[in-house]
Amino acid sequence: MMPRRRTRKAATNGLQLRRVLVVEDDPILGMATEDTLREGGVEHVDICPTTDGALEVLKAELPDAIVLDVHLSDRNDGWAIAELVESLGENSPRIVFSTGAPQDIPPHIAELGSVLTKPYAPEALLAALREPGRRGLLSRLRDAIG
Repeated sequence: MMPRRRTRKAATNGLQLRRVLVVEDDPILGMATEDTLREGGVEHVDICPTTDGALEVLKAELPDAIVLDVHLSDRNDGWAIAELVESLGENSPRIVFSTGAPQDIPPHIAELGSVLTKPYAPEALLAALREPGRRGLLSRLRDAIG
């Protein structure tokens, strides 16, 4: 399934994010997440139900943030996208993990972003996206090495 890309005028009440990638295989949850992001002020929302679709969007344009379901229909390790994105360095997108099984995320991966346990309130997603970006393992290693 191809990623869905929608752009329209967003509200101006919050987030300082222009583009967000939502990687979610549940279409209802994907649309609800999109509505929450738009209400939070996000202008562009890409929704991808698969890892391949998410990688396609990431190749085209890097988002400001990613809301990432970690158990997708095509892969059970959606956090591999987070590892890839984190390798881009300090300017990598902010990551919010969205999962019904937070214990399944390896601890070193969970450190790459905020973890929201499904079901969560829309306000929790907006709050997680307002938090300062977390520094991933590679960024911390670079600093430690010098």
